[in-house]
Amino acid sequence: MIPARTVSSLRLRNRLTCPARNFRFPVIVLAAESKAAGAAVRAVPAPVAPHSWRRIVGPADGFLKSVARRLEDQVGGFEPDIASYVRYALASQGKQLRPALLALSAKPTGALADDLITVATIIEMVHLATLVHDDVMDEARVRRRRPTLSVRCGNAISVLAGDCLFAHALELAASFPTPDICRAVAAATKTVCTGETLQTLLSQRRAILGREEYFRILRMKTGELFALSCRMGGRLTGASDAEEQALHEYGMALGTAYQIYDDCLDLYGREREAGKSLGTDLAAGKVTLPIIVAYERADPAQRKQLDRLLADWHPERLAPVCAVLEQLDALAESVSTIRALCHSARESVSSPDCPVERPALAEAAEFVEQLTGSLGVPSWKIPS
Repeated sequence: MIPARTVSSLRLRNRLTCPARNFRFPVIVLAAESKAAGAAVRAVPAPVAPHSWRRIVGPADGFLKSVARRLEDQVGGFEPDIASYVRYALASQGKQLRPALLALSAKPTGALADDLITVATIIEMVHLATLVHDDVMDEARVRRRRPTLSVRCGNAISVLAGDCLFAHALELAASFPTPDICRAVAAATKTVCTGETLQTLLSQRRAILGREEYFRILRMKTGELFALSCRMGGRLTGASDAEEQALHEYGMALGTAYQIYDDCLDLYGREREAGKSLGTDLAAGKVTLPIIVAYERADPAQRKQLDRLLADWHPERLAPVCAVLEQLDALAESVSTIRALCHSARESVSSPDCPVERPALAEAAEFVEQLTGSLGVPSWKIPS
């Protein structure tokens, strides 16, 4: 169990290195005393309007439509008896974050090459395969505002369909004349699956992670594909090694920030707006940043209360858990961490001394930061 730390006043820690990566971000430690002690779960305001994302990716709209069509075309590469399952899984695209980041990372050379569309299709297929498997493991019933594949056809078919998507993505990657793309995709896919496996092992043990281990898993399961998308967008349009590294660091920071946001949404979001099943992390025993922060700050009585609430999980316990998190300002610190990571991402592509400048990528980082407004943390609780 993580020892409690009592902090009597707001203070800024020395900069903390996010483990195993070069980017650094400030971690804010808030007062343990909460003005909202015993409060019920906050009312969550409406999420950020989606048109802001559409504006950012507007220049890549044609590219994203081409990726969607290319994904649909892949259905014909599967046996007719399983094509309907594959089509259903591939139709679960949301904001197309990874293809969009690939397009925005490419050098502005005019028309986007067909190779970029193919690589974006490959990365999106890997991502969608992970979602199919995630929904099985989390027993999720809703994804993109419709039943998950596992609800429609059962866990066994879903797992096998996800496996087929992974294999097909690697087959597409192997179609390039040199092995570079296939090696990069295979390595990233292995990293993502390893991260998911590590998280599942730890959740089965009901272990409370430390921050270092939590961030490591997030970089593996989410940051890796974000970073791959940005790196490939640069590489396929002639980016230098320094530019490619900067794009990699941007994607890793943004992907980690986005996953922390998604973890917070699982606790504080509303299913209607999120478009997917919520509360699945605690049900599966997954420990996320708000829980880690709460255990760090909790006194013995609060830790005992959290232990009791998290054991033998039932959805009715979500509100009491969130009330304890509220007392300890756990969500506020999580939001602060998201914003710091988004700042780090922007610095990678917009600071005066950075080797690559991509204004649209900086705006994408701002968009992810704005998403935290949907979590309902009062601005006065979030250190700047």
